[in-house]
Amino acid sequence: MPYFYFTILLIAVFAAFFYRAAEFENEPRLLWCGLSLVISIVTMLLFRWGWLGVVLGQVGLFVGITVFRMTRRP
Repeated sequence: MPYFYFTILLIAVFAAFFYRAAEFENEPRLLWCGLSLVISIVTMLLFRWGWLGVVLGQVGLFVGITVFRMTRRP
């Protein structure tokens, strides 16, 4: 059971991280936080990848946001 709580804690930490990162970048905070939560829930519950899937999903989200912001015209 502590394993499940650790995964929930990871989800909350990543959601808070993306919320603060969006605030720092002056982007829609709820969008970034929502994407983080959706990716975490999908990897944990739908794919059953556990905490490693949550971490890898968040890394993928970070890379995706970075590439999008690098290619977007100001």
